[in-house]
Amino acid sequence: MAITFSRKDFRGLAGVGRLGQLSLAIILLAAFLAVFGSSLAPFPPDQADLGNAYVTADGTHWLGFDSQGRDLFSRLLVGARSSMLGPLLVVALAMTAGSVLAVVAAWRRGWLDSVISGIGDIVFAFPGLLLAVLTAAVFGPSQLSAALSLAVAYTPYVARLVRAAALRERSLSYVEALEVQGSSAWVICLRHIVVNIAPVLVAEATILFGWATLDLAAISFLGLGVQPPQADWGVMVSEGKTGVLQGFPAESLVAGTALVLVVVAFNLLGERLAEVGT
Repeated sequence: MAITFSRKDFRGLAGVGRLGQLSLAIILLAAFLAVFGSSLAPFPPDQADLGNAYVTADGTHWLGFDSQGRDLFSRLLVGARSSMLGPLLVVALAMTAGSVLAVVAAWRRGWLDSVISGIGDIVFAFPGLLLAVLTAAVFGPSQLSAALSLAVAYTPYVARLVRAAALRERSLSYVEALEVQGSSAWVICLRHIVVNIAPVLVAEATILFGWATLDLAAISFLGLGVQPPQADWGVMVSEGKTGVLQGFPAESLVAGTALVLVVVAFNLLGERLAEVGT
């Protein structure tokens, strides 16, 4: 049986509207900086010179210097990599684990569905940031441990949404027809159900990326994620606290603005994609 899709599923960029397209442009810029930011940085991001501490912007140093005399523009560019790679790892792990569990639960139903849903409810009730704190206490602070703990915390969110979409798809007549034709459960799930709920998966992954970006920045701000002197937007906001109190808010301001723009862009684009895919 051939798979058919509604026209609404593939309206492309026009379907998300101008606000969605602007959000996508911001996301693509952040992705570009994550890949090429280190090459574009005009100065080494960790090169400190206390004689330049809090020196304001000029024609060479566009954003000025931080408390240790490091070029803020270079640190902003280089920090995009860790600020984007961490959420990417979280989303990849959570979407994969959550989608697999959800599709299996929706297909098998019965006791297996109840067990998966019950375990998900238990994990769902455990705050992701608290899990990250506990993980850092056991394994030490790092971006990897923070990303893994958030992926575990996000998996039940993904599983709930994907399970609902998979159950709707499972109840359609074409699934029964495929079973009658002798198609295996793996073929039906992977080649039909998962493909048909792909718009839901893409929208959820986009929104989840925004959440992960914000949560990982908060974890780095607390000193449990990316560790100084590595350039990272969350670390920059944290290290800029002293400057804010002394009247030099540039470091926290530029990093915080970058985070806000990226998080809002992912959330807005995710909402538009969800509207297009429903």
